[in-house]
Amino acid sequence: MGLRTRTKVIAGIAAGIVVVAGVGVVVGPRLYADAVNGSAAAAPSLSPSAAGSLDAASADGTWRSGSGSYAGYRVHEVLQGQDVTVVGRTKQVEGTATVDDGRLSDATVTVQVGSISTPESARDAYFRDTALQTDRYPTATFRVTEPVDVSDALDGSTQDVTLTGDLTMHGVTKPVQADAQVAVGEGGTVQVAGSVPVTFRDYGVEAPSLGFVTVDGKGSVEFSLALQQ
Repeated sequence: MGLRTRTKVIAGIAAGIVVVAGVGVVVGPRLYADAVNGSAAAAPSLSPSAAGSLDAASADGTWRSGSGSYAGYRVHEVLQGQDVTVVGRTKQVEGTATVDDGRLSDATVTVQVGSISTPESARDAYFRDTALQTDRYPTATFRVTEPVDVSDALDGSTQDVTLTGDLTMHGVTKPVQADAQVAVGEGGTVQVAGSVPVTFRDYGVEAPSLGFVTVDGKGSVEFSLALQQ
């Protein structure tokens, strides 16, 4: 990223955060933090109904995300001494996975990052227009690069897995690992829920620090997929 572009990104992020933080200053930092934290969605998790099973032959093949799938981000910030957890979500996510003899041999998750929203429109505007420049980089993609055994999940257990792959965001691709859970849900669907830790600077995005508000330089990309054949 060139100096001019980087300066524009940082300035835009700062402007958006000023607007968001300004709301917090008006209503009071603690009240603002309580409101934001109260509206923050919980981390992705498997449905309580995810307790079914599939035989290996039935599970083989290509699976695609369906209704109930979503993705987004989670980041921590401090506003005048108050801890705030910000969560953005979108249902505009497409996932595909290939299962072969009890192994997840290939998988890709693509997110339309411009559609990710939080309860604060000013934050969403800087996120879309400046921080991640979604007009130039409209999607973020996580692609699994190493097969992983999911036979325990197919047998009826909730299985913890580590998904090794590449995350592409803001035009930058980095190797990452996602902690996830896999289980068979109702009607033979397969549920996958997890998160990928990210350091924003690795993707050419600087987290702002403006005195009254500081955004952590690290966060996470989260996903929950309901896969069906």
